[in-house]
Amino acid sequence: MDSRTTPTLGTAAASARDGGRPTAPSRSLRSRRRRPAVLAMSVALIAAGGLGGAVLYNSTGQRIAVLALARDVPYGQPLTAQDLVVARIASDPALAPITASDLSRAVGRRATTDLHRGTLLLAADLTSALVVQPGMQEVGLPVHTGQLPAVGLQLGQQIEIVQLGDSGGGAPQTMNAVVAQTGKGGDNQVIDVAVPPADAVKLAQWAAGGKFQIILAPKAGGAAPSSVPSPAPSPSGSA
Repeated sequence: MDSRTTPTLGTAAASARDGGRPTAPSRSLRSRRRRPAVLAMSVALIAAGGLGGAVLYNSTGQRIAVLALARDVPYGQPLTAQDLVVARIASDPALAPITASDLSRAVGRRATTDLHRGTLLLAADLTSALVVQPGMQEVGLPVHTGQLPAVGLQLGQQIEIVQLGDSGGGAPQTMNAVVAQTGKGGDNQVIDVAVPPADAVKLAQWAAGGKFQIILAPKAGGAAPSSVPSPAPSPSGSA
């Protein structure tokens, strides 16, 4: 008998003994058939997890250049380039710091609160308007061009307000103030000036009367112009 036909005959005999039913593969054979699929699925999951981790790292680990405080800046003071330093932080949508590329826009603007060294500079920390110092009050003055200096007024400028009403024959009353806001130019406009609370009511009365004049306060360190001496009279007659 040919040995090559023996497995076939043996298989047929075994099938006959089992009533002609096909023989199920063994458990070890089924495990070997499932193992490559399980391994492929595991590799796919590991690859997906690694890709997700890389995306998460890139999104949270990306660093951007922003502005931070190099030293303390008090409330209301304009910022200088020496007040700021560039810092690199991880990008976070919850934060809104001013980027380093906006340095020129930040310099010269005023602090809306006390800024402390080492903190990030936020857009809400700066303003272009004059910040009135704590305890000061703003009073609106209706003015016309004849009550203002010809050079006009600027924010933060020190001025003196002179009352021109009846002062009982005495010297006119004056009051120091700071220009907080300026209205549109023209014959009639309103300017806001900041004064101590003790002067606010009096200044409001001056504003209602309309009899006042605004002059520029003397600049610090300015020297008063010296008068030109008149020539001495020549002696009469000859010696």
